[in-house]
Amino acid sequence: MAETRKASRFIVPVAVAGVAAATIGLVPALAASGDPDLPEITAQQLIEKIAASDTQTLSGTFKISTDLGLPALGGLASGLGGMDGGSASADPSEKLTELVSGSHTLRVAADGPERQRLTLLDGSDEYSLIHNGDDVWGYDSKSNEAFHEKGASSGAPEKEQKLPGTPKQLADEVLKAAGDTTSITVDGTAKVAGRDAYQLVIKPKQSGSTVESVKIAVDAANGTPLKFTLSSVEGGKPVVDAGFTKVDFGKPAASEFTFTAPKGAKVTEGAAEKFEKGEKVPAPGDLPEGFEEGIPGLGDVFGKDLGKGGGPDVIGEGWTTIAKLDTGAPAPKTDEAPKEIQGFLDSFGDKVSGKFGSGTVFKTKLVNALLTDDGKVYVGAVTKDALVDAANSGK
Repeated sequence: MAETRKASRFIVPVAVAGVAAATIGLVPALAASGDPDLPEITAQQLIEKIAASDTQTLSGTFKISTDLGLPALGGLASGLGGMDGGSASADPSEKLTELVSGSHTLRVAADGPERQRLTLLDGSDEYSLIHNGDDVWGYDSKSNEAFHEKGASSGAPEKEQKLPGTPKQLADEVLKAAGDTTSITVDGTAKVAGRDAYQLVIKPKQSGSTVESVKIAVDAANGTPLKFTLSSVEGGKPVVDAGFTKVDFGKPAASEFTFTAPKGAKVTEGAAEKFEKGEKVPAPGDLPEGFEEGIPGLGDVFGKDLGKGGGPDVIGEGWTTIAKLDTGAPAPKTDEAPKEIQGFLDSFGDKVSGKFGSGTVFKTKLVNALLTDDGKVYVGAVTKDALVDAANSGK
């Protein structure tokens, strides 16, 4: 237990890797060769086309490749031994974190807002996530474990009422929001999974952002996004390149969305089921055992301040927005960490100093975070220099 608590002190900087994944909206994509000859279209017209798209049904296969520029995790998992809390491997909140790195092939099917299925393929093993009405099932064939959550419907009609009423209104809002900080253009055409598509390109106009561009391939016939590529100013492989290799807009069979746990499978119920049975359900502010002892003050920040509607300060705007959080406690010293964790932190952390004092910038190709020695955290999809400048400004 002592080693577990010691390791827990370093969860915050390690979790920077996960922040990047949470900032990316993964839209299926993978462009094939050949550029179709399509009628000219403006960026506003293409945005209107996306907004007017009423694709309710589809099925197909797509690939996702993610490269955050992180070092290999190696023995990190063993260095954090005992920190998984015994959760089921079929829990989607854990299983789908595999998409944060490497290349993966998935099958997808959708029949309106109430029925979707996603299957992650890994050799002969599969992980399936099935949403059917109020039920969400996750099933891992390798471990023969299942995860079940009731009451998954999200009240979509209420959210939809807040959106602009017509495609043109939505396009106008997008272009207005872009303002002086963003360039939105149409840059040629592409073939995606055998379908003709336009390329919508979004680029920051501000300096200091880690984002070079976002490119979305849009089906020329029905306006469905088919490709999403997020590129970093560092160059090299895209941060995210995800896309259909095969797609069919017909209605999938109803059997795609039915699931019964196989005989002998271990089934873990989600929070809603546990609540109905009178079991203790973790609250949003609950932390792993040893977490508060490891980093004094973080229990107050995460368990109380944020739980009451508080949150980080926001510095800047647009693509160079930075979130600032004051933990109220000195940062842990990496030289006190288990050797596996210390090696990982050192490999993607840069020591920096300035008017603010000193600290470490934990970097990926997309999201960077500055953790100062006095416990302040600056996070954003911005360069290391932009984080240091924000800390020096004393904001």
